[in-house]
Amino acid sequence: MATERHVQSPDLIAVPGGRFLMGRENQRQDEAPAHEVVVAPFLAGRQPVANAEYALFVAATGVERPEFAREPRFSHPERPAVGVSWHDAFAYCEWLSKESGQAFRLPTEAEREWAALGGSADLDWGWPGALEAHPDFGRIASLNEPHEPSDACANGYGLRCMAENVHEWCADWYAKDWYARSPVTNPSGPAGGKRKVSRGGSWRHSTKFTRVTARASLDPGFRYNDFGFRLYSDGR
Repeated sequence: MATERHVQSPDLIAVPGGRFLMGRENQRQDEAPAHEVVVAPFLAGRQPVANAEYALFVAATGVERPEFAREPRFSHPERPAVGVSWHDAFAYCEWLSKESGQAFRLPTEAEREWAALGGSADLDWGWPGALEAHPDFGRIASLNEPHEPSDACANGYGLRCMAENVHEWCADWYAKDWYARSPVTNPSGPAGGKRKVSRGGSWRHSTKFTRVTARASLDPGFRYNDFGFRLYSDGR
C-alpha cells in the first residue's frame, strides 16, 4: 500500500548546471581567490521556506522554537521562517524527504552562489536592476522585520530574495581559506569545522552581505531572527 502524504510539494525551479568564476578578488579576504567551479543541474526553492510550511514540521516533530519566533513580525505565515538553526534546517530537509518521497537538502555554497547569479556571468547585487532601483540595497526592507517574497525581487532564474530578506544556511562547513584548495567540480566544502556557511543578506544587515559572492558563517546551533533556509533537490 502506498504511503499517504500530508505535505504540499514545494515550489521548485530547475537551475541548469554550468561553469562559472566563484568568488571575487579585491573584496573580503575569504572571497579570494576567484576560481573556476562547475556545478551539476539542481532544483531550488522559488523562495525560502515559509512559516506556514515550517509549522507543519514543528507540529510533527516538536522541535524547539525561540520565543521571538512567535512575534507577529516573525510568524506571518507567508514570510520566511526564522529562528532556525542549521541543525533545524537539516532536520526539516530529512523530515520533508521522508514525508514527500522526494530527497531535499541544503545547498552547497557553490550551488548557492551559482543560483544567486541567476544566469548572469557578473551580477554583483541581487537581481537585474536592483542597485539602480535601491541604492541602499542592503536595507530595502522595513528594517524591523522580514517581508513576504515576491517576483519583484526575483533573479534571472525566477528565484526570489536571493540577496536580501533572510540569511540562508548552506550545507558546507566554513573555512576562510577554502577557495585556495577547493576542487573544481561540485565542491561541497571542507570535511569539518566549527561554523556553517550562510549566504545572502537579511532584513537587518548592510550591503556587504547582499553581494552575490559575499560569504558569512555561524555556529550551526544558533537560532537568529534573520536566519532561514531554502530547499534544494537533485530531483530524485
